Amino acid sequence: MALFNRKNNDTRTATTTATVDPALAALTGDYTIDPSHSSIGFTVRHAMVTNVRGSFGEHEGSLKLDGSNPADSAVSIDVKIASVDTGIADRDGHLVSGDFFDAEKFPLMTFRSTSAEQLGGDKYRVTGDLTIKDVTRPLAIDLEFNGSATDVYGNERVGFEGGTDILRSDWGLTWNAALETGGVMVSDKVKLNFDISAIKAAAPQA
Repeated sequence: MALFNRKNNDTRTATTTATVDPALAALTGDYTIDPSHSSIGFTVRHAMVTNVRGSFGEHEGSLKLDGSNPADSAVSIDVKIASVDTGIADRDGHLVSGDFFDAEKFPLMTFRSTSAEQLGGDKYRVTGDLTIKDVTRPLAIDLEFNGSATDVYGNERVGFEGGTDILRSDWGLTWNAALETGGVMVSDKVKLNFDISAIKAAAPQA
């Protein structure tokens, strides 16, 4: 089931108002990301031969969804850098240090969307500004809509998952170490992963 209604590109019926699926239109609204059922993580090549995976345990954000026009949708996410977890405390300590994120000076990584579009079916692309440390650069994230449901507590939920690749050097994360066998300790390319569950805000009382 697609989240957003596709535009009708047939010029013969261009003057006809597209029919919006009521089930999709019902998803329109403001949502709060549920951090206990969401994850924001990354994968990076280590020592040229294996991957290190990590995640950020503390984050918050909001979604504005439009069930008929994806261009009116928006995403805002704040990630607490100090919550990084790769499973090794010493490595996490290095990541939050001045060599990498400098979490004491720059405690948050943020994403603010500037546009959204449907790629086809349940696939979407959200474009926005990613800020790490004192650098802000544009970023496009491809997401798949996993569906909607009402949980056992009566919360209306939607789910998305997806990711994108970045070059960490574009955000000033340039620390590295050369290997005796050639290459470097940490790759420049990093894959960001998103698995998002969000709860719809209650409609305001009349």
